[in-house]
Amino acid sequence: MQIDKYVPEVYTSLPEKGSVSWESPSNIALVKYWGKYGEQLPKNTSLSFTLSNCKTTTKLQYTKKEEGDFSFEVRLDGELEPDFRPKIETFFKRIEAYLPFLRSYHFEIETSNSFPHSSGIASSASGMSALALCLLSIERDLNPEMTDAFFKEKASFLSRLGSGSASRSIQGPLVVWGEHHAIPNSSNLFATQYDGEVHPIFKNYQDTVLLVDVGQKKVSSTVGHNLMHNHPYAESRFAQAQENIVKLQAILESGDVDGFVKLVESEALTLHAMMLTSMPYYILMSPNTLQIIEAIWEYREATGSKLCFTLDAGANVHLLYPKAEKDAVLELIKDKLVVYCQKGQYLCDNIGLGAKKIAQ
Repeated sequence: MQIDKYVPEVYTSLPEKGSVSWESPSNIALVKYWGKYGEQLPKNTSLSFTLSNCKTTTKLQYTKKEEGDFSFEVRLDGELEPDFRPKIETFFKRIEAYLPFLRSYHFEIETSNSFPHSSGIASSASGMSALALCLLSIERDLNPEMTDAFFKEKASFLSRLGSGSASRSIQGPLVVWGEHHAIPNSSNLFATQYDGEVHPIFKNYQDTVLLVDVGQKKVSSTVGHNLMHNHPYAESRFAQAQENIVKLQAILESGDVDGFVKLVESEALTLHAMMLTSMPYYILMSPNTLQIIEAIWEYREATGSKLCFTLDAGANVHLLYPKAEKDAVLELIKDKLVVYCQKGQYLCDNIGLGAKKIAQ
């Protein structure tokens, strides 16, 4: 793996201060990544929908200082958030070789989410990718010859070092991360836009997120990934994911929505099966998660709907469905599913095109 190309030349002149803002979306994996090695590298390939409305907006202000320790303050929704400091400091240490100006500035990081933090909507993916994009924008100002393609690639590379799934939030609507023989130019180092054939029915897919539990997860994703080491079913799972990537490619090309339903739901349940069979074992689904799943199956059996669910590493349920079913699904949510949501909360989303720089 060649990472030298991400190390810039030494810059002789740095701006005294500046400001940059980005918004970056969350994403939802259809084929899940669970288990990593080395420095945030995936044990299997994942393929995700990029979302549109579930996003993080980050403004980064930077002021030059004497070189020394990393210096930053981070605010969430205007309030100082000391709990974020350890993760950001770890991120800075990992990316310092690729952004060597980090110790030359004091950073004020102002961030906000369009969804509840730590609620299983991959806030780390949107948050760390937004921060990586802001930091990389500073380097691009110093090197205006940087191409758009390299900017996106390096942004994904840097984002991965903050949160593995963050690598998939730079672009959209479908993104692949992890080397796979069936996907040219796929890489463990960064995610790429999926450029295989995609049937029109999958180009405006909807994702309504039912917020079953908006609290802090009992077991973090980092801990969960680490429990895949020496997991009795890990190697079988990694092989299954690689096979499912090939199956999903055929489904996306043909428009086989029934095949999509089966594969996506199986992937979601397999993810949680790995948690149930870890040592120590743990459960992130809640009773309401299971109630929603049962209700979806009953609804599909009764109506022939193409509605399906997927799950991230949490209790919340993502409802995936063709746009033509949007009105019917929203009626189902209001009539039968909202009772299982914490304070009746749910978020309507659809697939999106990736991160955007905000004009200042």
